[in-house]
Amino acid sequence: MRKTLFKIHSWIALIAIIPLIVISITGSVLVFKSEIDGLLMPESHFVISTQPERLNMDELISITQNAYPEYVIGSWEIFNDDTADRVYLIERESQVWYKFHLNQYTGDILSTPVGTSHYFTDWFLELHYTFLLNDLKSLPGQTGTVLGFFFALFLLVLGITGLIIYRKFWQRLFTVRWRATLQIVLSDIHKMTGVIGSPILIVLAITGGYFNGAVWYHEVLEHAEEEHHALTKNLYSKNVSFQDILDDSKRQIATFNSTYLVMPLEPDDNITVFGEVNSNNPLASEYANTVSYNKITGEHIANWDIRQVGLGWKVLDSFRKLHFGYFAGLISKILWSFIGLSPLWLSATGFYLWLTRRKRKKQSQKNRHNKQRTITA
Repeated sequence: MRKTLFKIHSWIALIAIIPLIVISITGSVLVFKSEIDGLLMPESHFVISTQPERLNMDELISITQNAYPEYVIGSWEIFNDDTADRVYLIERESQVWYKFHLNQYTGDILSTPVGTSHYFTDWFLELHYTFLLNDLKSLPGQTGTVLGFFFALFLLVLGITGLIIYRKFWQRLFTVRWRATLQIVLSDIHKMTGVIGSPILIVLAITGGYFNGAVWYHEVLEHAEEEHHALTKNLYSKNVSFQDILDDSKRQIATFNSTYLVMPLEPDDNITVFGEVNSNNPLASEYANTVSYNKITGEHIANWDIRQVGLGWKVLDSFRKLHFGYFAGLISKILWSFIGLSPLWLSATGFYLWLTRRKRKKQSQKNRHNKQRTITA
């Protein structure tokens, strides 16, 4: 079984070597996406609060609609600190999304609407998840998402098979025979790096595969026979007060803090507010809880409190923090970024070891062939 697993491990690594390197490098960088955005575009990423509270949400929406009448607001990322709000727009009569930054304390528009992969880290995020293949007209719309899902499965198999192959790793975990041949040294480093990084890589593979799989399921399976609704106007009543909705959401769920507002994007959709709550669970995400409202009347419909649901839902919600590694602040982000780069080194050492074994095998076959010819002569 060990030989079979070794072959599976080797061939999957060879097939997926380049995509996994891309995923590795982009993922390690994206762990610090917020920090990088702050460095590259501080004038639009950060705000200086001159007022103790945000402006009324209805006023902010009115400012946006007056400034960009050719767009419909699709969703709104809400911040209560020095990070600027991010507003996501949809061009009327199309399904193309844009985003811009807005000062939630003054109403000042900090950037112009651009595509959702315009900025460096957003482009990197698209590369990480879809290899930039989803926008190619020569390929089906979700090709990149599907490939990302399968490469996540490949990474999962590599992590599991590696642990099984080197299941007695504890005997010489941190032992590297530095005075041996280059092949042995690299083999020891490959094993050590793989064993140490595999638990985290397995987590990254499971969570990344889930994200791509969820998008694939929604876009390909749920919308297999119907197109997304092309918005020409707002699907909610003009009498709905979004500030009242945000205020009411705090009363619906104890300690609720809104983080994301989603407008109705389909005829059957309603208004949904995502948010975070005080919890003993360090893996609960900032989007774990939802409160929904009727798009015509603004009346409350339902709540979703992550503290009151089953373990399975809590595990799925934890995938966000586990994938991006920010559950323990800077320490976990550094660890995730460092381990996230390990496939780069594993690919390099693994490829060298595979070439070495291949050359040795060919030489052995050649020697046997020559020996057989000598005996026959």
